[in-house]
This record gives sequence, C-alpha cells and structure tokens, in this order.
Amino acid sequence: MNPKFGYTQYLVRKKVLSLLGAKFHIYDNSGHLVLFSQMKAFKLKEDIRLYSDENMSEELITIQARSVIDFSAMYDVIDAVTGERLGSLRRKGMKSILKDEWVILSPSESEVGFIKEDSPLLAMLRRLLTSLIPQKFHVEINARTVAVFKQNFNPFVGKLNVDFSQDSDNQFDRRLGLAAAVLLLAIEGKQG
Repeated sequence: MNPKFGYTQYLVRKKVLSLLGAKFHIYDNSGHLVLFSQMKAFKLKEDIRLYSDENMSEELITIQARSVIDFSAMYDVIDAVTGERLGSLRRKGMKSILKDEWVILSPSESEVGFIKEDSPLLAMLRRLLTSLIPQKFHVEINARTVAVFKQNFNPFVGKLNVDFSQDSDNQFDRRLGLAAAVLLLAIEGKQG
C-alpha cells in the first residue's frame, strides 16, 4: 500500500475559494503534504478526487455520490490506482439534523461501523452557534473506537485532526477514513 496511508495522524485543511470551490490539503503529523484535492463549486453530484500532490498528476482516491443532492446521500470510495471499491459512506438523513451520523459500509455494502458526532447537546449548540463550537466525531468499527476526528476552531479555514492511533489492528482502511474526513469538511454548511 502507498506509504501516504501509513500514518496514524493527519490534518485535513479546507480552504474555500468562493466561486471556484474549495481546496483540501491533507498533511501527515510532520506537516508534509500527502494528499490534495480541488473541489469545483456548484456541482449537483459530488465527485471528489484526491491526488498525491498539488500538481494533480496522480489520482489516488475517488469519492463519488450515487445520486444528485440527497439528504441521506451515499458516497462510494474507490482506490483510483487499482479501481478497488474501498467501501461506502452513507449519511443518516433525519438523525443528522440533530447530530451528524454516518454509516460505514464494506465493499459488499454490509454495515461495519459508524461515524458519530460526540454529543447530542453539543451538536444542538453547534447548530445554534454555527462554528463557535468545534465538532468531534468518533469512528467505530465492530463496536470499537478506531479513530477520532476533531475540528479546530477557525471561522475561515476548516481543519480536521484525524487520529487513527486507537486502531492498532488496522481495522479501518486509512484511505476510507481520509475520504470520510474530506467528505465531512466538504459538506459543512450544506447540512440540514
């Protein structure tokens, strides 16, 4: 596997470029760029590509929505080099109004885990106070926490710290985890 996916900690940074869309930079724990994406604005059906660098010469991961603007959207995550489907991520529509929750699906589409916002009370306060309270997500695979995603407070640049250190058995594919982190930042502001 590509060494870019061998780290236990990453920083995902989203920079919004108004009419042009958004850029995502993913850094390892030493601050080196490991992945990059430029998402176009005003797309009805999300199609996010993660590249090895800012030149976008080598595509590594593809995140594709199955349908156009869907409250319970399903996103397929594909290894762009091998064509292998790594799994899917589905937003739990109505539940996500109060507290963000996603289902992690295996390549065969069986449920294997969840990505859940930390607490219903904090989630409700976040919706009222917008970005004043940073989000925190717990990732569970087979009822065991394998990762934590923590948002940094910054009203201008979205930042998500991704920590896989609890996943000593590598149950959660880092490629799928990083795709989930980008997706969480990409839909920020579009949620109900």
